[in-house]
Amino acid sequence: MNNTPQRPNKMFCDFKDFVIKQDHPCIMAQTVFKMDEVEFHSYPNITSAETTKNLLKDLEEYVQAYDFESNEFLTFIAGFEGQRDYSEEEFEALLWQQLQMLHEADHYEWDADVNDDSSSDEFSFSLIGKAFYVVGMHPNSSRIARQSPFPTIVFNLHWQFEKLRQMGSYETVRDRIRERDEELQGSMNPMLSDFGKGSEAKQYSGKKVDDNWKCPFHK
Repeated sequence: MNNTPQRPNKMFCDFKDFVIKQDHPCIMAQTVFKMDEVEFHSYPNITSAETTKNLLKDLEEYVQAYDFESNEFLTFIAGFEGQRDYSEEEFEALLWQQLQMLHEADHYEWDADVNDDSSSDEFSFSLIGKAFYVVGMHPNSSRIARQSPFPTIVFNLHWQFEKLRQMGSYETVRDRIRERDEELQGSMNPMLSDFGKGSEAKQYSGKKVDDNWKCPFHK
């Protein structure tokens, strides 16, 4: 199922080292890198209109080529060149700015399996008609597992989590990742919750937010 495009060698290798050599707590991330089931793209700027156009095009090609009948997972990762030294507040704003721009350029309907209200417990971001769990990462994240070598957005298809549930592996994988993350950080990620038990929008940027936090995204 490998559809991996030509890669920017240095960025891809740096991110792979971050996952493999630094023993990243996400065992699913380690698996897809070891199996070469990663579609990695680089873009010059996290919030430019040109990035939005190219990222949306690449995501559309990724979704259209994805084998939803397979048990294999192919992860889409967007890495951003240029500035790396963002604060958590700055990165959160830029992440949601790009997600808003992607949404406004996307001509597909929202995935009917999830809610489009970012305050809903059933919210998940949708692009190309498919729900995605978005993981924002950058060097200055307070969570060690999110301290990627450069600003990064990982687009995880919600279908993959549902597939793990069908395979009877979801709880085992989830619990192992959380245990490893706690061992690495020394504490549980306070933002984590299962789908349907709190808006996943709070988890996207990696920054700790309180109950009064308002998601900047609007459909």
